[in-house]
Amino acid sequence: MTSIEPTIRLTQASEVTEVLVQDIISGQLPEGSRISEPELSRRYGIGRGPLREAILRLEGMGLVVRAPHVGARVVTLTRQELSEIFAIREALEGIAAREAARNMTNEDLIDLGQLIESHARYVDAHNGEAYMDQEGDYDFHYRIIKASGNKRLIRALCDELYHLVRIYRRSSNSAARPEQALTEHQMIYKALKDRDGELAEILMRRHIARARREIEAAIEQQQNE
Repeated sequence: MTSIEPTIRLTQASEVTEVLVQDIISGQLPEGSRISEPELSRRYGIGRGPLREAILRLEGMGLVVRAPHVGARVVTLTRQELSEIFAIREALEGIAAREAARNMTNEDLIDLGQLIESHARYVDAHNGEAYMDQEGDYDFHYRIIKASGNKRLIRALCDELYHLVRIYRRSSNSAARPEQALTEHQMIYKALKDRDGELAEILMRRHIARARREIEAAIEQQQNE
């Protein structure tokens, strides 16, 4: 049994990690809320050992932070931290787009084109509602990062920054212009389809830079109030 139990615990930890991530992104575990192991153990019906491992994983993703005499809490993102995250995204996702232009298969491109078409239907039918909340393979940026084939980029963007950006999307009002975001996605897609890595990088950087400017404008407005 000793060789099986650690495997079971790791599997449980992986499963509860996924659930906790979704609950943080959705706001069921709000930003700044305290992480209580006994409460979460009862809530998810899992032992304290796998739960601790899950919380450690969340710390590694930047979704949970610890403070002396306070304990573990769900991260609270400041505008300044978001600006820094988007500065990193601007550089790294630009590289990912350039790499994807070279490495994407024709099937990848067809799938990405179909994804954009489905997003366009969302925007048309729901005034953009839920479009910016797409995740995983349904997320335009996620697809391109994965298609880059660069493992270090994928780890940095998908494992370390991706979920923080998803929290921002949920809580921010800057996603209120989905038509513009969709148009920019379509332009990036055309560059990828044309295998123009240089243009794909430029367009991706501009796309993310726009979101960064919106955050910085919000910071300036907040400071002036």
